Amino acid sequence: MEPYTPVSVGLVGAGPWAERAHAPMLARGPHTRLAGVWARRPEQAARLGVPVFTRIEELFDACEAVAFCVPPAVQADLGVRAARAGKALLLEKPLADSLDNARRLAEAVAEAGVASQMVLTMRYAVQTRAFLARCAEIGAFGGHAANISSVLLGGHPFSTPWRLARGALLDVGPHVIDLLDAALGRVTGVRAHGDPLRWTGLLLEHEGGAVSEVSLCMAATGDLPPATIAVYGRTGSAVLPAFDDDPLDNVAAEFAKTVRDGGGHPLDAAHGLRLQRIIAEAEAQLAP
Repeated sequence: MEPYTPVSVGLVGAGPWAERAHAPMLARGPHTRLAGVWARRPEQAARLGVPVFTRIEELFDACEAVAFCVPPAVQADLGVRAARAGKALLLEKPLADSLDNARRLAEAVAEAGVASQMVLTMRYAVQTRAFLARCAEIGAFGGHAANISSVLLGGHPFSTPWRLARGALLDVGPHVIDLLDAALGRVTGVRAHGDPLRWTGLLLEHEGGAVSEVSLCMAATGDLPPATIAVYGRTGSAVLPAFDDDPLDNVAAEFAKTVRDGGGHPLDAAHGLRLQRIIAEAEAQLAP
């Protein structure tokens, strides 16, 4: 990638994931520069070691792009404001807390003509790209994925209110659906069963006739296996291996390129809206 003047990025949010991932990613460069942070708790934001803004409009004035690490409902609201202020957006998954809010944010991005990019972390890993290239070679017709964890139990740092209320489908669902969508073709239909707060099963139908199955749980105990995704085809199979690099470095580099070069990014707000439609359809089927 050609060198760029680092993109000055303001961070919205200062929780555990912002402190662990977003702030270091944006601050270490060379493609981005962390210009400051705004958060609901200024004392927590101060721990990031960059200027803390008390008004979000002041953060917008200090940067050319805004990264979000806040609950989905907050991202939907503040993302619209940032887009209307002319800022490029680095967005977390899911795009919003509801399909209506996701649509509102995606429309604001389109109307403002600003760059947007989703932090679907796994898609930026070298291993994922090799896996997807392999999927394209084997005449893939089916696959399965499982993401089982204990995140919703016993004081886990990510057992946040929105995850406790909505469960695995809204949290890890975007990652898994996005990967199967990329590996097997655009998802055209979904059937869901189970309980988002316990165990959720999805049957996804893809363009071209491929089918995949998904198991999601964030309330399991015991010795849990790592997340898995496998795809099968006419001439072979592909299994996504564990990552041995840091995908976040690629997130920052690609975001800077998106901002500087224009032309958009395949994992933009419109893509996030498409994932949100699939999740909303599945949630409607799981509703009591």
